[in-house]
Amino acid sequence: MRGLLVAAPLRVEAVLISSGARGALVRKTGMGPERAKSAAAELAVHAGSAMLVLGFCGGLDAASVPGEVIVAEEVYAAGDEGHREQRVRCDLAGELIVRLTGQGLKVRSGNVVCVSRLALGERRADLHAGGAIAVDMESVWLAAGAGGRPFGVVRVVLDSPEHELMRPQAAFGALRAAWALRRVAGALHDLTPGV
Repeated sequence: MRGLLVAAPLRVEAVLISSGARGALVRKTGMGPERAKSAAAELAVHAGSAMLVLGFCGGLDAASVPGEVIVAEEVYAAGDEGHREQRVRCDLAGELIVRLTGQGLKVRSGNVVCVSRLALGERRADLHAGGAIAVDMESVWLAAGAGGRPFGVVRVVLDSPEHELMRPQAAFGALRAAWALRRVAGALHDLTPGV
């Protein structure tokens, strides 16, 4: 990840990414919109030719399973939570898809919707109906940290409608997602955007 600044919302994500992509410039940003907005200002002054948000997400459709890799084409704030209308195109999507395809991981691309609280049950169906395939709590607000640099989002599904976190079998899905996130970081370790 030479020249790439990586934003990881949670400490566990930062540790997995750092262990998979040794030497990467990884910054833990914190969970949720407010922490993401605060972190974006700090990220904007860090070195790096591009910025990537990398971490876990929730899958929104029945085809989604823990460990699946989502490459965002666009990230946007959920319109029903009082957030300012905001949509950000992920210009690194094509490059990231090419790099991650063929790594033995299930990879899909599409839109990621960003929310203020965990999306469970019927909330997932509502968000999916709005055009997203995955949900997270930070990406659209972290995008400001790119500061005009190329921007990308890669998320690994931690839970989905058929595999929600509150169910007993969630531990296996979490391990699968952690393994996939580390593999994604390893696959991207020598990525130099634009080259």
